[in-house]
Amino acid sequence: MDALPAAPPMVAVTDVWKARGRNQVLRGINLEAARGEVACLLGPSGAGKSTLLRCVNALEPCDRGIVRVDGTAIGCEERGGRWYRLRERDVSRQRAGIGMVFQGFNLFPHMTVLDNVCDAPVRVLGQPRTEVRERAQRLLEQVGLAEKAAAYPRQLSGGQQQRIAIARALAMQPKLMLFDEPTSALDPHLVGEVLDVIKALAATGMTMLIVTHEVQFAREVAGRVAVMVDGVIAEAGPPGAVLRDPKDPRVRSFLARAL
Repeated sequence: MDALPAAPPMVAVTDVWKARGRNQVLRGINLEAARGEVACLLGPSGAGKSTLLRCVNALEPCDRGIVRVDGTAIGCEERGGRWYRLRERDVSRQRAGIGMVFQGFNLFPHMTVLDNVCDAPVRVLGQPRTEVRERAQRLLEQVGLAEKAAAYPRQLSGGQQQRIAIARALAMQPKLMLFDEPTSALDPHLVGEVLDVIKALAATGMTMLIVTHEVQFAREVAGRVAVMVDGVIAEAGPPGAVLRDPKDPRVRSFLARAL
């Protein structure tokens, strides 16, 4: 009996290059994340980690290379052997299946917590408000903030706002979640509550790419880590190997400073 073909990875980044002016930010990045896998991107500031994440959901177009999510090229399509940028409305449609949580919380200050979580599924996806509100209430329970549904962002701590931002991204029922240093804007005593929510989300089997400076968190939650230096992936693999016994001297230098 023939074996079934292997499912494509949820994320496949192939030879991605990106420049800003004369600054070559990404230099031929190749990276994969399997379905249900958590991949953490580590590295010093300016290594290109956040830019790579923005290329994955086409917030920034690649100069060269292809990003595929669930087997579909993101932000472009092939016609006649050449690749062309999609129209923005088509890119937005693709992006709806990719949740992203930023360093800043980006909540709407004039909306309650519940309305912040409900807004995009109703406005972008056209889903019934009653259905969305029920799902939003469940998500607020999931992130431990059900009692804050009627509060406004200004009434919340930074850690609470970031947990609401996670619930808001999950309300779109994404197939992939991206986190861009989700704890970097938080006071140290608030970091743990956000990391705990992400750990719980990982346990549900959600595929995630996480840019983080929390090396111990990456060790605990990631199935794969990639350490970026100067726009390239210097080393990638299971966290036990990369973080315990790195081969690349640039990775050893980074970890010596980070740990």
